[in-house]
Amino acid sequence: MQIQENIALKPFNTFGITATARYFSTFTAVDELQSIIDAKQVQHTQRMVLGGGSNVLFTKDFDGLILKNELKGIELVHEDNDWYYVKAQAGENWHSFVLHCIAHNYAGVENLSLIPGNVGASPMQNIGAYGVEIKDVFHELEAYNLHDREVVHFSPGDCAFGYRESVFKRKYKDQFVILNVTFRLRKKPVFNTSYGAIEQELEKMHVQSLSIQAISSAVINIRSSKLPDPKEIGNAGSFFKNPTVPNEQFTALQQAFPAIVGYAFGAHDTKLAAGWLIEQCGWKGYREGDAGCHAKQALVLVNYGNATGGEIYDLSSKIVASVKERFGVGLEREVNIIA
Repeated sequence: MQIQENIALKPFNTFGITATARYFSTFTAVDELQSIIDAKQVQHTQRMVLGGGSNVLFTKDFDGLILKNELKGIELVHEDNDWYYVKAQAGENWHSFVLHCIAHNYAGVENLSLIPGNVGASPMQNIGAYGVEIKDVFHELEAYNLHDREVVHFSPGDCAFGYRESVFKRKYKDQFVILNVTFRLRKKPVFNTSYGAIEQELEKMHVQSLSIQAISSAVINIRSSKLPDPKEIGNAGSFFKNPTVPNEQFTALQQAFPAIVGYAFGAHDTKLAAGWLIEQCGWKGYREGDAGCHAKQALVLVNYGNATGGEIYDLSSKIVASVKERFGVGLEREVNIIA
């Protein structure tokens, strides 16, 4: 166990933002995590758990302890006639986990291919793409309570999953360290191809026989064509959530903006495409210094080199204000802002 001081965080966040942590330590086991948080030098200091750093924006230095989750391992813990129960440690890369599942014919996460980040963040965010969310494949997780110093099991109901939401983002924010997640994956695939451009991409790929491998490849192709690689251009994927509005408000918006994009969300609401709203306000491809709005996907804010977290945040605030002014719709940031 080693606690380092004044560590540069640029290598640990996909935005590539320059920031410094007062204290920094990695852990590969629960007892190691326990030793770190019990160390005298970090008592009474703010803590933050960092996984893949793909959903975070540092707007200033972090005057506390960064706990870098390096727990690794994937195992099949149980199976029955219909399901595989697969446990992945929180420090595993998410896309690598998806590829592992595809290689072993564990079906259910193929639509979630190429999402950046680590396994531990997947239930926190209830990550989702192309018609599938974590809540659809989630079985249970284990998390370490930083206050009570004990490992707690969470069922699907305990997590209170919502759209890009869970208890770990609000109610229990910074109170738990997710250790591992167990997923319930199908032995007989149920293919989900109706969302987005998956069917068109499968056609383009000349896929004759549908499989989880083919769907994964289609999703990878689509995401690669629209979203910038963080290794080339700093970003955290989708910066904003797709907002939901009451159906009556959507009807009024349709009358004013006939091309507006919306999808039914429950019986009384409609989910709007935040990217479309942002693009209509003229932000797609906009650049201010090294902070910008991606040219191919308006939902993605990017760091072209040396943008500060503050500059990215200020740009996001201007986008929020313009969408509110034009459409009367509030945008919510999906990215975790460290301010």
